[in-house]
Order: sequence, then C-alpha cells, then structure tokens
Amino acid sequence: MATKQEVRAYLAYWFQLGKKVITSNGKASILPQEVLNGDRYSEEFEECWQKIISPESGDCYLEGTSETIAELLTPAWDMLPCSRCSMPVAARNVGMPALLCPCNDLPNWPNSELPAPREPIKTQEQLKAIRDRLLNNIT
Repeated sequence: MATKQEVRAYLAYWFQLGKKVITSNGKASILPQEVLNGDRYSEEFEECWQKIISPESGDCYLEGTSETIAELLTPAWDMLPCSRCSMPVAARNVGMPALLCPCNDLPNWPNSELPAPREPIKTQEQLKAIRDRLLNNIT
C-alpha cells in the first residue's frame, strides 16, 4: 500500500522533470517551479500538495497517467521503481499493472548525464554518514 508520504514523494520526483498534475477534472494543471528547498519540500510544493489532496480539486492525476491521486492513496496501489528509468511509478498490488511509466513521453529520458530527481536531503546527516564511512575505511 502506498503511503501518503510515498505519493507525495512520487509527485515531487515527477514535478522535477516537468510533469504536471491535471486537476479540476482536466480543466487546470499544477506544476510548482520550486519543488525542493534545502532539506525540505518548498512552500510552493506544499501548497500544490494541499490543492491536489483537497476534495474541491476534483479528480487529479499525474500527466501521462490514468490513475487519480485519490486512487493512489487507497490500499490497492504501491510505489515501485520504473524498470526503465528507476523513477517511482504507481503499480497495482493486485491485478494488471499500469501500461506505461510517466517517463514514456519524456524525450531524452532516462538521461544519466543529468542529476536525477530526488527527495530533500538533510545535509548534516549526509555529511555525518560520509564521515563515518571514511572513518570505517581508514581503520
């Protein structure tokens, strides 16, 4: 079952590649310009997330997919890495999987020469982990 945090991260990854969320039953779209802000998601992303999960927004879905965000928040869905590009994709945990990854219509993707989309990084924790690995390799 995909958790709310996994679905939120899924959208953040795809927003970083320029994918929009279609809202209001296809009448509008959302794409925050800034997704990450240091060690957290940006305020703009958080506002978009609140709009997406709001019942007033109607059916919302990631561009290039057919499952709604509300459906992804049910126990029928999991988040798994795409076999083509390693980005998170929605997969039914029972029945047939989704036909296409959202990366299907992105030209020149996957591209290992560009930094991959990511979640916020807690810099101090990352630096401590690197330090610990270096110390373990020295001794």
